[in-house]
Amino acid sequence: MTGEQQVTTDTKVLVPDIGDFSGVEVIEVMVSPGDRVAVEDSLITLESDKATMEIPSPYEGVVKEIIIKVGDTVTEGDLLLIMEQESAGESPPPSAPPQEAPAGQAPVPASQPPATDGSPVQVSVPDIGDFSGVEVIEVTVSPGDRVNVEDSLITLESDKATMEIPSPYAGEVKEVVIKVGDTVKEGDALLMMVQDDVVEASSGRADGLNIPSPASEEVGTVQAPAPVESRLDRRLPGEKESSPPPLAQRPSDVKASKAHASPSVRRFARELGADLLQIKGSGPKGRITREDVQGFIKKALSSGGAATPTAGPLQLPAIREVDFSAFGEVEEKPLERMKKLSGAHLSASWLNIPHVTQFDEADITDLEAFRKEQKSEAAKQDIRLTMLPLLMKACVGALSTMPAFNSSLSTDKERLIFKHYFHIGIAVDTPKGLIVPVIRDVDKKGILELAAELMETSVRARAGKLLPADLQGGCFSISSLGGIGGNAFTPIINAPEVAILGVSRSSIKPVWDGQAFQPRLMLPLSLSYDHRVIDGAQAARFTSLLAGLLSDMRRLLL
Repeated sequence: MTGEQQVTTDTKVLVPDIGDFSGVEVIEVMVSPGDRVAVEDSLITLESDKATMEIPSPYEGVVKEIIIKVGDTVTEGDLLLIMEQESAGESPPPSAPPQEAPAGQAPVPASQPPATDGSPVQVSVPDIGDFSGVEVIEVTVSPGDRVNVEDSLITLESDKATMEIPSPYAGEVKEVVIKVGDTVKEGDALLMMVQDDVVEASSGRADGLNIPSPASEEVGTVQAPAPVESRLDRRLPGEKESSPPPLAQRPSDVKASKAHASPSVRRFARELGADLLQIKGSGPKGRITREDVQGFIKKALSSGGAATPTAGPLQLPAIREVDFSAFGEVEEKPLERMKKLSGAHLSASWLNIPHVTQFDEADITDLEAFRKEQKSEAAKQDIRLTMLPLLMKACVGALSTMPAFNSSLSTDKERLIFKHYFHIGIAVDTPKGLIVPVIRDVDKKGILELAAELMETSVRARAGKLLPADLQGGCFSISSLGGIGGNAFTPIINAPEVAILGVSRSSIKPVWDGQAFQPRLMLPLSLSYDHRVIDGAQAARFTSLLAGLLSDMRRLLL
């Protein structure tokens, strides 16, 4: 607006048209004095007994003063806050309701006349305002369920509001024609129902809204359907009578009141796979906050992903509990503490990281000959020279050439953090379980120095004398089973690293040199990598590069 003088105007922001609601509680204030907001940015969150709705800003400007606080109750026209608007001398636009005025309860559909002969009637999406293409986030009924007038049928969610669609009739659900993930608009078919009698939920409607009765204590509660006998429900020998079914229950299968959470928190929980019905809210009136969801996920991962007897909190199938003594004599021993700790970390890594494993082989014939030549020199210094220090140096060479393998994904999954140091974690098998101490600055140490440090670290690990600092800061890990056996395996990535190298036992194999087969010592390589950061082509190039370095370590000098 070149040449025009900016004018600052104090503007009152009022509660817009929210239907026929009155005395709706403020459960969240999303802005503070001094905040700059744009049009449609959320200002506060309101919650009735049937809906949670966010009130967006009708203007762009800076928040000057907030009039309401959490716990207040408001009605259309109440003052929310004072905002400073900048304009070119023009008066601010009149206060208007948001484009998508969230409705707490949808009106009774007039989609199909009530049937009087017992035939099914169609229940459709009622008037939900100016919404179109609204996502179905929960279906709370199944065929065979009996519902009462105003029992919730489905839950819809736009970017600004979550709303439940109630039943206009009492009766039995015959067929559900929509599913979670579908998008619907006014008039779309939801389900077919056989009515008990011709009852319309006509009371309480005003201005296109069906207002829930404050006296009803059961509003929002859905009775779980009666269990259907199936092959999966029959117990096998040794299984306890109280064993849960093997499939995770849907939220709609649980008799529970609707979880209280804002649309943004519901979306956050859905992205993480968390069931809101299992989370206890710390906000006003038990409202679930973003921090509650984060805490629930952290607790679930630290416990190995199983917080309930029926299913894991991330909706994973639970394993049936079996009474093994039914088959013969058994003995129970407590799991080692080390395995408990590492098990939780490995479960979290496996659940959160999309693992892919690239298999390859390296010709280490010449490298093994070099190692044997240096064994006597190492022995003079009381050092046992194994293949592992040579492997570590080769890995540093590959990591230097392909730095994506020496990175970590940021917590928000938006950035890669590249490390300019080379700390290698080495999996050590101890009497109490697997542990991964970190050898630091591998690039700055010689082969014999690394061999000596590996010996000392392994001794301390098996004696249980490692410090917490010895286990932190790794960039890349190596798990070597060469001294035990095997041809290949899939190692689990040591998060927050993005790759881990597994090494199996080397063996003599015939390798074609272009004229004849020659006996060569081949080392199996198993590289597991995070597919969010590394693609298959990169992984294949990495193992090929590593194999080349192991076949001729002189390449590290180039």
